[in-house]
Amino acid sequence: MILVLPYPVSANRYWRTIVAKKQLRAITFVSDEAKSYKAQCAWLAKAAGFRVPLNGAIELRISLVPKNRVCMDLDNALKVTIDALKGVVYADDAQVYRIVAQRADPDPAGARLEIEVLPLVMPMALEAAA
Repeated sequence: MILVLPYPVSANRYWRTIVAKKQLRAITFVSDEAKSYKAQCAWLAKAAGFRVPLNGAIELRISLVPKNRVCMDLDNALKVTIDALKGVVYADDAQVYRIVAQRADPDPAGARLEIEVLPLVMPMALEAAA
């Protein structure tokens, strides 16, 4: 199944870290912007037909489509997107065994992330190890 998602939130804005008063350690949490992105992704995945998270090994084929030549790092887009789909498309990101990713040519019509989610048929040796 192919999902078309909004252009991901930058990994630099996805997490927030603060040192609260009277705390001796930093606290890291998901930002409000990231929560909004996750909610959009969940809604779009459900609208595309994902009613319950998939079980088993998953392959993701991801294409990051920028609006112009300015584009976020592909690896940052991967982490943000995989996290956003956890609990909706698959139960846990540990199910992702293969990722095929590319940065596409710019599309002036709009930035987006296209992702194909496939069940992965694993070789028997890997199944035994998993």
